[in-house]
Amino acid sequence: MTTTTYTVKGMTCGHCVSSVQEEVGEVPGVTGVEVDLPTGLVTVRSEGPVDAAAVAAAVQEAGYEVVAG
Repeated sequence: MTTTTYTVKGMTCGHCVSSVQEEVGEVPGVTGVEVDLPTGLVTVRSEGPVDAAAVAAAVQEAGYEVVAG
């Protein structure tokens, strides 16, 4: 199992969290998504490596932005 953490900018409420979880959860290979609203951290679990660009695109589709780290 692989776990990767991203920092997402712009989330302010529970609806934001749900939107990000839903979009990122649809990325091929993702098996779980946890979002920590206060820190903006999004933890993505998968069986193997997941395309970071696909995760960033999913976050953008939800209306937010992955902060380059």
